Amino acid sequence: MPVVIFSQAFLATGLVCPPAKKRIEYCDKDCPGLLAEVRAGAGSVPTWYIRYKQPTTKYKRLGDAKSMTLAQARKATLMFKAQLAAVPRAVEALASAPAKGDMTLEAFVKEHVNPYNETRKRSHWRDLQFYTRVGARFGARKLNDITRKEVQVFHNELVTKERLAPATADHHVVYMRRLLNLAVQWEMLEKNALTNIPLMKVDNKVERYLSDEEAQRLVQVLTTDLALGASYILLFLLSTGARLNEAMQAKWEQVDLEKGVWRIPATNSKSKKTRAVPLNASAMWVLGQLWTRQGKHPYLFVNEATNRPFVTITRAWYRLREKAGIQSLRIHDLRHSFASFLVNGGRSLYEVQQILGHSDPKVTMRYAHLSTKALQEAANVASVIVKAA
Repeated sequence: MPVVIFSQAFLATGLVCPPAKKRIEYCDKDCPGLLAEVRAGAGSVPTWYIRYKQPTTKYKRLGDAKSMTLAQARKATLMFKAQLAAVPRAVEALASAPAKGDMTLEAFVKEHVNPYNETRKRSHWRDLQFYTRVGARFGARKLNDITRKEVQVFHNELVTKERLAPATADHHVVYMRRLLNLAVQWEMLEKNALTNIPLMKVDNKVERYLSDEEAQRLVQVLTTDLALGASYILLFLLSTGARLNEAMQAKWEQVDLEKGVWRIPATNSKSKKTRAVPLNASAMWVLGQLWTRQGKHPYLFVNEATNRPFVTITRAWYRLREKAGIQSLRIHDLRHSFASFLVNGGRSLYEVQQILGHSDPKVTMRYAHLSTKALQEAANVASVIVKAA
């Protein structure tokens, strides 16, 4: 196997097979690994090959000398050798990489989950609260070492030892299940040990509605109290059924006064979908009290003390509801009361669903029991016919 310099002169005259041999390999001195195979026979054409070890000696055919020049053969050889050299490094990196589930929960949450959720989840701050207890118990544990039984024990202790409400304890377990789901999706864990883990599922929904008398007292206080900023927001909620955060972020550009429609953008809506809220006479009255501010500030409701949008009205709300003689009524109950006004007024649950912006009709069904008066009136239609007969 002679090693020669592949000059143009040699390629033109030297690439021949000696008479005593059937084949011969000429190795390129300037490009180790590249060789030209020449076989005996009048019509034989030299062929370029790459000889390499992995781990035994192997050959890779490049092409014949007619279709591939020396420069092309050398370039192909260098590229192939570079790829070959990269394979051991890739295998070594794969061997040194941590096994699936080998990362601790704390490292996974801080390095992967939190940065991912910061821009995608509006309730990211709630997850940080849940991790306070979860991290204290499981933060140092590897993802694949977290067992179903340990989480169930932790779940029970949140109620029995830390005296958390069952629904709050459920939120911690759901948060952990979501963490492991993300680890599986990102191929950092083989399987989620918490899939279908049972929850307590205690029905703790609080339904509090304003009676007609309470509504009259509250409206009387809200229309006469000096805390007009907070009072206007509360009146607006009672008139539209909107959520507090939606109202505090409402802007004049979202309101069409001529058509009487307020369009809540997806960024402010809980469902993350744009929603059109019809403005009734009382809602338009509230906006009428604010018209003098239009053009001075982009937001509907502005705190006069700071000249900025409201952040909270909790303290004002406690004082106003006490002044109205109403106990244990939450701000969100104004939304429930608005729905009760619609249902008791004979409006369909579909209409309530559309106005409140419920994506699932099951959520609206909580107000079904309020429509007994409307159902009674519907049943009386049959009574009239029976009596007439």
